[in-house]
Amino acid sequence: EEYKKRGDTGTRIKWKPDLKVFTDINIPVEYFEKTIKRQAIVNDGIKFVFKNQISSASFDTKEYCYENGIQDYVAELAGDSAFTTPQYWECERVGRDRADLNDYKLKIKAAVCFSLKTQLKEYYHNSSFLEHGGSPEKAFRSAFVSQINAYLKANNKYAKSDGQINIQDVEDCVIFVVSSFSTNTSYENQTKKAITNKFIQEAMTDFFRRSLEVYFIENKMEAEKIANQVLINMRARVKAENTRKTLKTTLQSKMDMTNRIQKFVDCRSKDVSEREVFIVEGAS
Repeated sequence: EEYKKRGDTGTRIKWKPDLKVFTDINIPVEYFEKTIKRQAIVNDGIKFVFKNQISSASFDTKEYCYENGIQDYVAELAGDSAFTTPQYWECERVGRDRADLNDYKLKIKAAVCFSLKTQLKEYYHNSSFLEHGGSPEKAFRSAFVSQINAYLKANNKYAKSDGQINIQDVEDCVIFVVSSFSTNTSYENQTKKAITNKFIQEAMTDFFRRSLEVYFIENKMEAEKIANQVLINMRARVKAENTRKTLKTTLQSKMDMTNRIQKFVDCRSKDVSEREVFIVEGAS
């Protein structure tokens, strides 16, 4: 074969789905493209080539390569429309999930940017995409809400009528990607869509919070933009919730007995201590 003639090395795997097991074997090309792209995102500088045969002699070819991994990916997502510059943080930690268990190593890579046009959160562990996140998702929620909230309080950003921000207010303007690697991993279940390691969650929470704190100190203008936007998101959310509750109450109040039954009429008296009953026959 051609690759052998060139002296290339590697592994070639051929597979096809079992018709007895799978009822639908028409896997969309987008699935393969998305899977390969995700591998390129978390494997810095490795070029992935996807060839889709569209006829006996022609292929539709796409290449995926992120020289700086998640840094380049977040910068690509942010484009020119983000209101902050993409940030990249990384660290290594050693710890254990429980006192009676052994220590293991953890490496964390995180990239973040704030944008009104694009919002996204993605978590990867040991090169695998975690659809539900688990420990990294919990760490993100805890660290970002607590640190942004601390900044708002320290800088007297909250008005007297304001409530507190929550994770939705942050998610409405953030692009956040995490790629972590550890020598010990606990998955939520067989689908491996979330990890549950306590140490990973605690280490990430502390790392994200400290990284945000330093970022805000070193970039005062961007910190102001982020704080103001999260406040706007919170106030818009609260207003929308109040509007929904008011509308719901208004609609419910209209659905009283006199509206449900066509021939009932409201009482004439406005005195709440009095009651009126009209006994009628037929349509009279």
